[in-house]
Amino acid sequence: MTTWRKAGSTRLAVVSALWLTLAACGSGGEKPADANGKITLSVTVWNMAKTPEFKALFEAFQQANPNITIKPVDILADDYPQKVTTMLAGGDKTDVITMKNVTDYARYSSRGQLLDLTSSARSAEAAKLAGLEAFDVGGAYFALPYRQDFWLLYYNKTLFGKAGVKLPETLTWDAYAGLAKQLTSGSGGEKVYGAYHHTWRSVVQAISAAQTGGDQLGGDYAFFTDQYALATGMQQAGTVLDFGTAKAQQADYRTMFESGKTAMMPMGTWYISGILEAKAKGASDVEWGLAPMPQRPGAGQVTTFGSPTAFAVNKRAEHAEAARKFVEFAAGRAGAQAITKVGVVPALQSPEITKAYFALAGMPADELSKKAFEPGKVVLEMPVSDKSSDVDTILKEEHELIMVGDKPVADGISAMNERVKNEVLN
Repeated sequence: MTTWRKAGSTRLAVVSALWLTLAACGSGGEKPADANGKITLSVTVWNMAKTPEFKALFEAFQQANPNITIKPVDILADDYPQKVTTMLAGGDKTDVITMKNVTDYARYSSRGQLLDLTSSARSAEAAKLAGLEAFDVGGAYFALPYRQDFWLLYYNKTLFGKAGVKLPETLTWDAYAGLAKQLTSGSGGEKVYGAYHHTWRSVVQAISAAQTGGDQLGGDYAFFTDQYALATGMQQAGTVLDFGTAKAQQADYRTMFESGKTAMMPMGTWYISGILEAKAKGASDVEWGLAPMPQRPGAGQVTTFGSPTAFAVNKRAEHAEAARKFVEFAAGRAGAQAITKVGVVPALQSPEITKAYFALAGMPADELSKKAFEPGKVVLEMPVSDKSSDVDTILKEEHELIMVGDKPVADGISAMNERVKNEVLN
């Protein structure tokens, strides 16, 4: 696997003197181990049952540290950001906080809610972590990435075969929409969609920003236009499950793909572990493959977007030293080996780890799938700034209004421009 590059600077400036004051505040104090020297370490996670990397990491760490038992704090994926925000604001003492995205990290680090891990981040091994720069806060680090994902295209080989359609090595968005039309069949409960677009705004906005060079924090979102035209056009054509239905039914992208309800699905590399697990358990019989993300016409290389996932130590952690030990383990070689075994792309890369990844049982071995793992450019899903969280909220709200048909694309983009400029930038 090639080393991907990040577009633009992802350094977050120190936001204010208040941040410095908060960062200097003491933690809740180190809680001693019990009489037998045992420690129970709490870690926030989401959807534990459907996220095999957590189990793999926890078991590997506990095996290497038999005096430490990990207690997962399991939170629904959709509720995770708000729940963790509330927990930290309320002085919760959960030891390790999983940073689901860099937007949330920007919020928590700027509020002084995370322990400084700069010394860990400056180790020789940590310097090799893909995505580490996204956690640079004015030269300090408050999390270490253990996973580095990027988006590609999953496709159902059986459905392509039945339709007599071959997926080309390079695919434009217009060609993608055409394929979706060819691959859509049936009606009602038996309908199979040519493609599935999950409800996250990134499916439209982040890929548009990555492939046009647009700035999601800039306050001018005209560059979203083409991608919204594609997404809403496919909805109107009935070649994707419409956004309103997907939201109302809380559609699960895994269920859509693993049950054969969609022929194509843009999604992140983290899902590989899920489909491998489903296949191994006999929960799905889908024959699947990978392809590079579709591109804009004339693209000279494959450009996609992605984001690292990290662990941080709560500033009020009861077991701060054990928590730091876990974070370093997860970001290190042992952690990388543990998650590679379940099909997760680790932030720490080496030829041995890459070889082990592609040797996994059930991994597609065709050349197109391998090509999908070599994008020319991976852009950070959302730029890191003290404004990222507020902008993200506005873009999400307007995205949903566009996708359910409450606002025309032009009106929704105009509202994004106005709201970001007036509510955040000014």
